[in-house]
Amino acid sequence: MDTNQFAKILQELTSDFTPVISSTFLKEDYLAIDLSEDNRALDQIDVASSEAFEVYISNYLRENEKKVAYGGYNEVRGIYRRSSHFNKQDAVTERNIHLGIDVWCDAGTEILAALDGEIHSFKNNDNYGDYGPTIILQHAFEGYIFYTLYGHLSLESIASLQIRQEVKKGQVIAKLGNASVNGDYAPHLHFQIIKDMQGNTGDYPGVSSKNDLKSYLQNCPDPNLLLKI
Repeated sequence: MDTNQFAKILQELTSDFTPVISSTFLKEDYLAIDLSEDNRALDQIDVASSEAFEVYISNYLRENEKKVAYGGYNEVRGIYRRSSHFNKQDAVTERNIHLGIDVWCDAGTEILAALDGEIHSFKNNDNYGDYGPTIILQHAFEGYIFYTLYGHLSLESIASLQIRQEVKKGQVIAKLGNASVNGDYAPHLHFQIIKDMQGNTGDYPGVSSKNDLKSYLQNCPDPNLLLKI
């Protein structure tokens, strides 16, 4: 299936807003947030500090009278430079372009399956700046197989899972982790759609270099095609 065909399928799978965090939050509770290098407000905080970043996001939501911040697909970010896991090198090979949507809310928030599917794999990706506990679901639609990744979860979320375990759309599959387990980030869900896992299990790159971006965007389309936030 080519990129355009896959995007069309994703768009048609849902007709309206499809939450991947607690259904107590309505669509109008969400607010887009810019965490790119162009956001000069980030120059005023220590982006290497998960605590400072959490305060920034909380203040942003409070000032705008919203409850959930979201965004980040294909966003060039400076926050990954704090971690050697993201290969700080030059403008072409540095991994700093985000491949999923982040949904920023409190640790302990319930995570929901976006679609019917089954557990493909799970893993605690415990590098500094990595996903922490991660679940990947496999989905089938009209003969096509694809995947959704849920990162930055609590350790308890992966404690009793089984491969091929069935899940239903809207089912609680996990809870958000805090900075002590989620790669040292302010609490948030990293949600990513993946066409081909390319042999990975329990993990898949969520950040790309400029050099590899074209192929990653083809394999990981905009999650908002599906979520419609």
